[in-house]
Amino acid sequence: MAATPWLTVNRGTAPLLVSIPHTGIDLAGLEPRLVSPWLGRRDCDWWIDKLYDFAGSLGATVVHTAISRTVIDVNRDPSGASLYPGQATTGLCPTETFDGDPLYREAEEPGPSEVDERREKFFMPYHAALQSEIDRLRGLHEKIVLYDCHSIRSVLPRLFEGRLPVFNLGTNDGSSADPVLQEKVAEILAGTGETWVVNGRFKGGWITRHFGQPQSGVHALQMELSNRGYMREPEEKGSPDNWPVPYDVGFAAPIRLTLENILNTAIAWAQG
Repeated sequence: MAATPWLTVNRGTAPLLVSIPHTGIDLAGLEPRLVSPWLGRRDCDWWIDKLYDFAGSLGATVVHTAISRTVIDVNRDPSGASLYPGQATTGLCPTETFDGDPLYREAEEPGPSEVDERREKFFMPYHAALQSEIDRLRGLHEKIVLYDCHSIRSVLPRLFEGRLPVFNLGTNDGSSADPVLQEKVAEILAGTGETWVVNGRFKGGWITRHFGQPQSGVHALQMELSNRGYMREPEEKGSPDNWPVPYDVGFAAPIRLTLENILNTAIAWAQG
């Protein structure tokens, strides 16, 4: 295992690299500048690291950052360009929540030089770790799968209409992974009885789009889960009194079995 205070890499030898970029709650000292620490953590991908904690036992390599997406979002274009032009989203160093609530107190937002500093300190090392592990695993396997783990609240009117499907698989409209792999995962989703979509509202962020290079043997999938699929999500957008809800192993068990099936399928496909 390679480690820093905020970046961990648990190495395996299977042709599977699992990226966990949004479970961090470390605000890197920003607390006094934020409207509240709770608001700064509200859009965390809560408990995704726990949900996928079986990945190492499958032989997967897992890369994880403890830094909050409020500090810097390592799944955004590092130039700051929008991944979804014309649609509401949050930026590289967000100044508002998914709901549009301001994150910073007046005149406390980061300026260009601070954004550059955060990019150098937190964004670049995360991506360097992913690239290093891709190179290592490609040295062991003809092809590998990069699986990027995410979750989001089921209802977010600012970002999408209605209720998001439980499973949202993204392959950048089919360009980041072999269509056979995409179809195998879609078949698993179809068999769950839950709502699902491929390349719907979430087609894959910067990690999927940047590293997914099927022609080079790197096949990237993004899985965006609706929170209700694995936690007792409140109907409303949540408050400090009820968000996040505690992780419930029993409640999460069904979706966890599906995710384990997906990761095992990805490994088998890459080895085939």
